[in-house]
Amino acid sequence: MNPKTINLGILAHVDAGKTTVTEQLLFLGGSIRKAGSVDSGTSHTDWLDVERRRGISVQTASSTLQYEGTTINLIDTPGHIDFIGEVERCLGVLDGAVLVLSAAEGVQSQTRLLWKALSQLQIPTLLLINKIDRIGCRIPQVLQQIRQELTGRLLITQSVLSPGTDQCQIEVLDNAPQAALAAAAEFDAEMETAYLEETAVDPQKLLAVLQQGTANRQLFPVFFACAKQNIGLKALLDGIVRFLPAAPNQDDQSLSGVVYKMEHDPQMGKVAHLRLFSGCIHNRDSIAVFGCEQTQKITQIRRFNGQKAVDIGEIHSGEIGAVYGLSNIKTGDVIGTVPMHRSYKLAVPLLKVQVFPATPEELPALTAALQELSEEDPLLNLEWIPQSREMHVRITGMIQQEILAERIADRYGLCVTFSPPTVIYMETPSTSAEGLEVYTMPKPCWAVVKLLVEPLPRGSGVQYESVIKEKELPYRYQNHVKLSLFDSLKQGPLGWEVTDAKFTLIGGEHHHVHTHPLDFFVATPVAVMRALTNSKTTLLEPMTKVTLSAEESFLGKVISDIVNMRGSFDTPLIQKGQFTLEAVLPVAASLDYPIAFRSMTAGKGTYASEFCGYQECPLELGQTAPRRGVNPLDRAKWILYARNAIQQ
Repeated sequence: MNPKTINLGILAHVDAGKTTVTEQLLFLGGSIRKAGSVDSGTSHTDWLDVERRRGISVQTASSTLQYEGTTINLIDTPGHIDFIGEVERCLGVLDGAVLVLSAAEGVQSQTRLLWKALSQLQIPTLLLINKIDRIGCRIPQVLQQIRQELTGRLLITQSVLSPGTDQCQIEVLDNAPQAALAAAAEFDAEMETAYLEETAVDPQKLLAVLQQGTANRQLFPVFFACAKQNIGLKALLDGIVRFLPAAPNQDDQSLSGVVYKMEHDPQMGKVAHLRLFSGCIHNRDSIAVFGCEQTQKITQIRRFNGQKAVDIGEIHSGEIGAVYGLSNIKTGDVIGTVPMHRSYKLAVPLLKVQVFPATPEELPALTAALQELSEEDPLLNLEWIPQSREMHVRITGMIQQEILAERIADRYGLCVTFSPPTVIYMETPSTSAEGLEVYTMPKPCWAVVKLLVEPLPRGSGVQYESVIKEKELPYRYQNHVKLSLFDSLKQGPLGWEVTDAKFTLIGGEHHHVHTHPLDFFVATPVAVMRALTNSKTTLLEPMTKVTLSAEESFLGKVISDIVNMRGSFDTPLIQKGQFTLEAVLPVAASLDYPIAFRSMTAGKGTYASEFCGYQECPLELGQTAPRRGVNPLDRAKWILYARNAIQQ
């Protein structure tokens, strides 16, 4: 392993210039001969046809460069909110991040989301204010916005000359050492004393304090750049090596890693991009995947630079690489026996669409294509309904749907269409209730399951516990109940996934002779549905928190729109003829409002949104979903189906 390795994420709101930043860093590190351009479709990390046509990143791309004895594995992530699932999957493998902001737009909606995730995962972060050449560049205001909305612990040692012009330049401040000492004094007692008493400090000791402060997220170095002109990127690269911590070397520890990205190679099959936290792997090794009983054999190990790959034969702790030969693998799987990676939920698909092939004959090929894409992006959550031969996928927005259609056409040669999007509702028990199933006929069978369901606060998810002992029901059967219960909650009485509920196994019975090992998989769904039916489940609808800003003259119309959409809002802030308003809106009622708002304000208004949870929805204002498959409440038919006596 190299003496120092940093796995670095380049993150940003869309159009802040992070892909151009990545290209210039790769060029400075000698990995590419010429920096590519997003506008001309020549960037090395955006190599999909659809990315080059549209000029946006739609998937995570990894590249590697060497700089001053340090290996930097760059992970360039999409900036568009519809592809934030790609960002979510790579966050847990990072040693550090560069958060890119536009000098004109400043802190934007996705900037806030990314900052929250980086904070939660305690990822050391450098801030890069890009596009200092842009007309409308407002560096002092952006810095103030960062201090107000993100953090005040900034280390600024640069200034910008001629901002907002093609002649922009960056210089080091004359008082940079003093600024560094002042920043260190904010969190280090020894540096505080030196700053207050104006005593000399050893530069190496000061640097060590700044490095530790950055690693602990007590300090956030700030850099400026005009990436398209390669201005400021050398200083950023120096800062990455100087301030960000290296991945620890733990080759001698138990194997642990995570698959953060999946691809499919036409010749070699599945490609698992993974980060190792400890241990090391080599070609021909047989490795364990957490939760799987059988080991899988590695046939080849490569490292990618954009689309190009080189064989490396091994991956050490702290490194990333692409592994071939693991046939039973998917995005998010843990390599080894100890899950060490961090995770943070960023992406919540709120829409579902049905996918149609161009002709009935293409249905099998389309099914295989969507299964493959779902292994790469689990959030698509492909659902196949055999009775009606329907395929449904989940999406985060309409841009993702358009890109999905283009990717299917480019990669598989299939033309697809989609149904209008359906908002994904959920349901939850209204009151405490019990559900009992006594499954003792037709013999041989014997399984009795008694469940208590109770409502939980919003956002709690599903909890389960058992209050019965081994002598009442053997633990192996109790485990069958638990497994079957969670699978049964994908559809409640209203047709939606059940959440915010606690299930308790309060009774159970088996027979030493007649009980078959699968009997509790037959009985449990019936008990679950009876408990939910007795509780009279409540429909829940997804909500989005929006921030709107426009000329004050539009405020009355906007408030009227919010009321008509069943939304709620805070007191608007009015400054210099502009209003800023925060509101919470039902997703179903506000799907088309971003377009309407921008049209109303002639494109001058800003509209930012983020998912903020589910809340109760009157049944007449929401939507139920048709039952998919056999309903356990149709007990006789369910038993026949569960015992494979009939097909769906």
